[in-house]
Amino acid sequence: MRGCRAFSFLVLCLFLFHGVNGENPYRFLTWKVTYGDIYPLGVKQQGILINGQFPGPQIDVITNDNLIINVFNYLREPFLISWNGIQQRRNSWQDGVYGTNCPIPPGKNFTYILQVKDQIGSFCYFPSLGMHKAAGGFGGIRVWSRPRIPVPFPPPSGDFTVLAGDWYKRDHYQLRRILDAGHDLPFPDGLLINGRGWNGYRFTVDPGKTYRFRISNVGLATSINFRIQGHKMKLVEVEGSHTLQNTYSALDIHLGQSYSVLVTADQPAQDYYIVVSTRFTARVLTTTAVLHYSNSYKGVWGPIPGGPTTQIDWSLNQARSIRWNLTASGPRPNPQGSYHYGMIKTSRTITLANSAPIINRKQRFAVNSVSFVPPDTPLKLADYFKIPGVFYLGSIPSYPTWGNDYLQTSVMSSNFREFIEIVFQNWEDTVQSWHIDGHSFFVVGMDGGQWTPASRATYNLRDAVARCTTQVYPKSWTAIYMALDNVGMWNIRSENWARQYLGQQFYLRVYTSSNSWRDELPIPRNALLCGQARGRHTRPF
Repeated sequence: MRGCRAFSFLVLCLFLFHGVNGENPYRFLTWKVTYGDIYPLGVKQQGILINGQFPGPQIDVITNDNLIINVFNYLREPFLISWNGIQQRRNSWQDGVYGTNCPIPPGKNFTYILQVKDQIGSFCYFPSLGMHKAAGGFGGIRVWSRPRIPVPFPPPSGDFTVLAGDWYKRDHYQLRRILDAGHDLPFPDGLLINGRGWNGYRFTVDPGKTYRFRISNVGLATSINFRIQGHKMKLVEVEGSHTLQNTYSALDIHLGQSYSVLVTADQPAQDYYIVVSTRFTARVLTTTAVLHYSNSYKGVWGPIPGGPTTQIDWSLNQARSIRWNLTASGPRPNPQGSYHYGMIKTSRTITLANSAPIINRKQRFAVNSVSFVPPDTPLKLADYFKIPGVFYLGSIPSYPTWGNDYLQTSVMSSNFREFIEIVFQNWEDTVQSWHIDGHSFFVVGMDGGQWTPASRATYNLRDAVARCTTQVYPKSWTAIYMALDNVGMWNIRSENWARQYLGQQFYLRVYTSSNSWRDELPIPRNALLCGQARGRHTRPF
């Protein structure tokens, strides 16, 4: 009852503070996070459910909508949810990672107050603490365009969310113990599509009609390839950017990435395999769902369509073919191409090299020789309350030092409104997948070998796609341009969850000396306080 009264008071204050109309609509959700039995690979497991669902509920919002999500934690352990790709403009307070938020204690609730400001597209949410992601708690986010904003394709007859990725039969406690003991995770046990194994999920379509599939890789460890038997896929959107509408028969989707494709039901009436398989793995895992024609009485038949396995050049060439649609509108009516990112001079180059060191006889992962250690107090709170000793700026270098690897709560400093170049350098034999919270960036180049200043001659400075998660191929580099237009404390991390857990992440502090709400919203009054911030005060409304 206390949580419900607090929520009602919060709602009242929101309307008093923002006005009855609130300028943009409010959408209110109540989520109850519980344990529950699930059988995704035919073995009983303890899953993390949201409102009894695995995967969790779909979120549907329109550009600029406000989301008020009251999350009740009925688990026996602290819990947090993060919103992959939602930029939290001026509001890293709501990002839902441990560097910005105290976890929700067992038996307590916390209300997230989000706005999908100036965004469209396909994203997902997930539990960000420990290895909770290995137990569920994830779901899709669809951000729809406002009614008067043109979309560069006719309205599809249906819109499907596909949450695909690898899965383990071990529960998240066991996986965490493996990592804490100083070992990497074993190879996954299988793949899921919307929480189900082989042919466990069906998408029904009417013949002759076109449908949108929003596909997210919500796995822990592997890139995947997605394909539909006998059907072509027209790519239309990647993580909030409308793309050139190239057609593909198979699509690589790396950890944490989201894609939208249009599929026309233009084949003879029957059922067809939807196939997901692992990429760049010695042993290839495969699973299927079913594309069911509504007038079909014939089930799936024939061999499962094969796809690429370990071919890097195939994937690299496909990645380079994904381009920004310059003439299409984004969340605003003006064309995406009206932002000429290639004409902006970068103020700084940051080079980030991943590594897999052994530290204190345990497997760790690192960025520029620094393996991240979570502090006892969220970094955003420590920064706000000026708590000494939690972190210090410059605790991670902005280029590889190739020195001895070490443990550190790593925070890199940067300034609001900088326009920077980041080079991800990967000297390991595995594909890396990097995500940056609070921003989108332009993937201007990728290639094999060592990046040098001469590599800039190969950059795409005209129509590189803007997104929030990018891959780096083995013994290769990827370069991005990014505008630091969002003040806050932002997580830069590996989307391989074992690597993230064991240190391949850090925080970028985007700083301004201004105290204006124009640049950053104030600390939420309902912010949870923990660690050295416990006992302090947030603010009145």
